[in-house]
Amino acid sequence: MRVVKLDAPVSGGEIEGKIINQDIFEAARFLPKSFADLIVLDPPYNLLKNFHGHVFEGRDKDEYARYFRMILDAVLPALKACGTIYVCSDWKTSMHIAPVLEDRLCVRNRITWEREKGRGAKANWKNNTEDVWFCTKSKSDDYVFNLDAVKLKRKVIAPYRDTEGKPKDWDESEDGNYRLTHPSNIWTDITIPFWSMPENTDHPTQKPEKLIAKLVLASTPPGGFVFDPFLGSGTTGVVCKKLGRRFVGVEQNTEYCCWAMKRLILADVDPSIQGYADGVFWERNSLADQKNESPRKDSLAAQAQTDLSLF
Repeated sequence: MRVVKLDAPVSGGEIEGKIINQDIFEAARFLPKSFADLIVLDPPYNLLKNFHGHVFEGRDKDEYARYFRMILDAVLPALKACGTIYVCSDWKTSMHIAPVLEDRLCVRNRITWEREKGRGAKANWKNNTEDVWFCTKSKSDDYVFNLDAVKLKRKVIAPYRDTEGKPKDWDESEDGNYRLTHPSNIWTDITIPFWSMPENTDHPTQKPEKLIAKLVLASTPPGGFVFDPFLGSGTTGVVCKKLGRRFVGVEQNTEYCCWAMKRLILADVDPSIQGYADGVFWERNSLADQKNESPRKDSLAAQAQTDLSLF
């Protein structure tokens, strides 16, 4: 079974590929030390949110900062000395956690990504961005960052050529003219999961697979171990399975664990990640230009349907 509860210390091999259905502060007591190459940390933001019966209420900023310190105390022992941690946040919560991150880790950057949609406000600007803090345990350069794995493929607007008439820093093909660009800390190519996307669930704060894929590919080697202390509906685990990384996730909501298990089974049927094809990330609204390298396999589909009948 993939879903477990911990009541004694375990090794990395014993929890690999598992969903731990437990509160993180309880489960963390039994996790092995220094096993994770990467931690994807997406805790509740400092606002009122109902996670299908598990209600998180906004707190005073100092109280939330103390809560966040407790989270770091629980999860950081699992991170390797050369490991990376990405911390998800909204703009307001970022103000509370930034000093804590600077005190405990080496803050390398802050990524801001466009959520593409959001509710309008009558007396304020519409809030449609979120942050991802890029931090490492080490203050030296001893950490993984795979630049080539996270370049973005964009259409060339101004196709410059050299003196011989050859493309300059871009590729010319029958499908169009494209350039691989270095990733910045402003991401405008992310699509929030909506009803017609296979990855969509009813989780209120579900992160897109494409977003997590960028973090995983940038900061882990092939076969690296990823730890998600707030797994939710399973996005990090699903992405790791599709990209050849090991993973373990902790999630206290049993219903969310079931959703994650279902998605992990379906990842065998369709290992594609929307917005990631041909080994590169594509800009938004370019689906027609992408090549489908991972067609569905009928045999795996039949097996998945058998497995899903268990739910």
